[in-house]
Amino acid sequence: MKTIIIVGGSKGIGEAIVKKLITNYLIINLSRSKPHIEHQNLTHYNCDVLSDELPAIERADGLIYCPGSINLKPFKRLSLDDFRTDFEINVIGAVRSIQAYESALVQSENGSIVLFSTVATAMGMPFHASVSTAKSAVEGLMKSVAADLAPKVRVNAIAPTITQTDLAAKLLRNERMIENTIQRHPLKKFLDPNEVAAMAEYLISDVSKSVSGQVFKLDCGIVSLKA
Repeated sequence: MKTIIIVGGSKGIGEAIVKKLITNYLIINLSRSKPHIEHQNLTHYNCDVLSDELPAIERADGLIYCPGSINLKPFKRLSLDDFRTDFEINVIGAVRSIQAYESALVQSENGSIVLFSTVATAMGMPFHASVSTAKSAVEGLMKSVAADLAPKVRVNAIAPTITQTDLAAKLLRNERMIENTIQRHPLKKFLDPNEVAAMAEYLISDVSKSVSGQVFKLDCGIVSLKA
């Protein structure tokens, strides 16, 4: 049974990924809070990936880095600290995790790393300057690390549109906002976290063993199609 390290598997998309993988994989979760589920295949370490020493793991087949931020403000209201905070959460945390577990992943026959971007890197969206800057760095990191770790470890990123999680609750807080979000997307929907979890499972599986250095836009059509 393959071992997958998940950073941030206690909430939102990360929690959906844990639930999706838990029966077929050994899951090692790193987060500041414990996942809501218990299972014989789940091991949890309580830690802050930005400041704590990460637990030693000798061998792993996959690493999925889930932490992210939705810090939406007009550009003139964004402080330098806003940019620094988003960069720390999205980029530096990913860097620390990859560096900590690279030696564990290269021992796998098909090691895989999955990072998270956003559709806001592919289209100009108001109020997204800070998060888009950070996630653009994630995409650059992904491609560079994919080149560095080839052929032993594959590295890809998922770029979701708005997803129904606690992190996005402010954007979906009433029926009008929900309907406006639906209508902005050509497929007339937004994402359920289970859809994102399914893509993550594909990218850490042997089915995708020829895929690396790619950004997968789960966008409900918003990037490439006209609503």
